[in-house]
Amino acid sequence: MHTSTFIFGDLAMVFAGALVFGLLFWRLRQPLILGYVFAGLILSPFTPGPRVGDVQTFQVMAEVGVILLMFSAGIEFSVPELLRAKWVALVGAPLGIALSIGLGVGVGLMLGWPVSQGLAVGCIISVASTMVLVSLLMDRGELASEHGRIMMTLTLVEDLAVVVLTVLLAGLGSGGASYGEVGWRVGKALLLLLPIVFASWKIMPWVLAHVEKACNDELSLLLALTTCLVVGAVTEAVGLSFALGAFVGGLLLGASDFAHKLAAKTLPIRDAFVAVFFVTIGMLIDPRAWRSEWRLLAVMTVLILAGKFAIWFGVVRLFGYPSQTAVRVGVGLTQIGEFSFVLAEVSRRSGLIGADVYNATLAASLVTILLNATLVKLIRPIAPAPIKDTFQTAS
Repeated sequence: MHTSTFIFGDLAMVFAGALVFGLLFWRLRQPLILGYVFAGLILSPFTPGPRVGDVQTFQVMAEVGVILLMFSAGIEFSVPELLRAKWVALVGAPLGIALSIGLGVGVGLMLGWPVSQGLAVGCIISVASTMVLVSLLMDRGELASEHGRIMMTLTLVEDLAVVVLTVLLAGLGSGGASYGEVGWRVGKALLLLLPIVFASWKIMPWVLAHVEKACNDELSLLLALTTCLVVGAVTEAVGLSFALGAFVGGLLLGASDFAHKLAAKTLPIRDAFVAVFFVTIGMLIDPRAWRSEWRLLAVMTVLILAGKFAIWFGVVRLFGYPSQTAVRVGVGLTQIGEFSFVLAEVSRRSGLIGADVYNATLAASLVTILLNATLVKLIRPIAPAPIKDTFQTAS
């Protein structure tokens, strides 16, 4: 009973903090996620004042927000629309990731880092937070815009690349995995995704049409959530992320108009857990480490903001998109988040980075999320436009 009361007390503090700081930042005309992160800083065990007792419990709860948000994003897309950006996905995304890793290695050599540490930092900064990106695009109503679809395509490939990078980073340490295991895990990903893509075109629209006629809304909603969770569980079982599976589950339902009506019912729950996610990010930050590691934090922040902007601006222009679209994509990807935490933890366990780089990664995520949200807000929204289908040379 004492433990239960303790958890509910922490939960009350988290939601109260999200409400107060969310309202404050809303009045300041700033993105709500900034208020949520600051609420997490206030409730962090690393800062004085009120604090939660068990941050790990909220990390688990935050995953629910990731799953529901990715599921909603999947429903907003359709497989044919995603495939229109196939060249950016198949060529541009790996190119951008490779350039980001090379940037980390190059800067590391100039600063006297070991090559392994520069490689690890490059991997960490190479993946943006899909969670942050989806939240910002949805708030601005730009998920269906040209630059929104390009960014989503790029970040989804980045999420898949995390599987490869995780095994590679572990392999660089003692007792790591072999390159054969990397190939096997990538092969499992393709074997899983190909039949799901086929099902989203041919099977699920027919199933949902029959469910809509035979069942009430409550049972239909259960079908949608079951699809999300089952596909997520399968992707996790084969070594991919649950969040990626939730997105794919949304893709399965996205071809049906009925699915959009059902997804709307999950929005209040989704938004509540999204708030928990960003509050949890704030609780993981240790401000005391900033003073001793400010130089490292500054280096990582510049790499993420300036380096990644230049890389993704160049990649998008290479594929013939206008400068206006390239700027929006470059700005949108200048942050790191949840998957960077995963890569940083793997690198730390493998001995590639120390506690200083790990703490700097957490701090850099906060700084870049704050700056990214502000920069995105400064860009004037534009109307959605169709995505190009051809590889073009930038003019």
